[in-house]
Amino acid sequence: MLRALLGEPPREWEPPLRETADALDTFIRLCRERSSGGAGAHARFRTFTVWAEGLRRSLDELEESLFAARFFAGHIETTRWDELSPAARLDYDRHVYFDKNAYIRMFSLLDKLGILLNTLLDLQTEKIKVHFSYYTVLRHMRDTGRHTDLADQLVSVKDRHREAMSRLRSRRNMEIHYMNAELQDDLAQGLAAGEGEGGRLENLSANLADSDEGWQMVRDTLGRTFKFANGWVRRLP
Repeated sequence: MLRALLGEPPREWEPPLRETADALDTFIRLCRERSSGGAGAHARFRTFTVWAEGLRRSLDELEESLFAARFFAGHIETTRWDELSPAARLDYDRHVYFDKNAYIRMFSLLDKLGILLNTLLDLQTEKIKVHFSYYTVLRHMRDTGRHTDLADQLVSVKDRHREAMSRLRSRRNMEIHYMNAELQDDLAQGLAAGEGEGGRLENLSANLADSDEGWQMVRDTLGRTFKFANGWVRRLP
């Protein structure tokens, strides 16, 4: 969608994104087939179908937001706010919008996945923490020794991108719980530059590198989860 608005060709769904999307599509199909059973099965698997379809859309929207953030960042040719032309300032604002949208979506998508996993595998994480995150679900799986084959894979993905995700989480928390990330950046840069000076922009390349890692973490987490979930659903009586 955003590519079309920006005059760019459609995305090519190449591996490993294609593999993740295929695993999600398979899960949706399996749950649709299961939802044709009795009333209990219909409600349960219809819920899984709707949740998985939402995750499929969220994955696509996340990738599009990351593309737009990179697209507009590519128009910024200076590291100082006072050196930006009016057009470049608009592009910078657009970059900030889509970059923010992306890192907020990453954690939202993971938490939605945590709810699906918790319900599908009957992990009962809510008994440990009422309002739980994906990371709480994963920790609960490890602590209880349940589904260690999946848990080990997901922990490996998490650990691989730990530092980048930590920085992205800090930015997300600043945006949601404290003050807007760009206002915090403006304050920090203003203090560093001194009164009346333009100040330096945030490090767009470093932020985009973190976002790329966050994208890989989310994509690979979804891929491994739904490959496992497909086998789980097929084995259900």
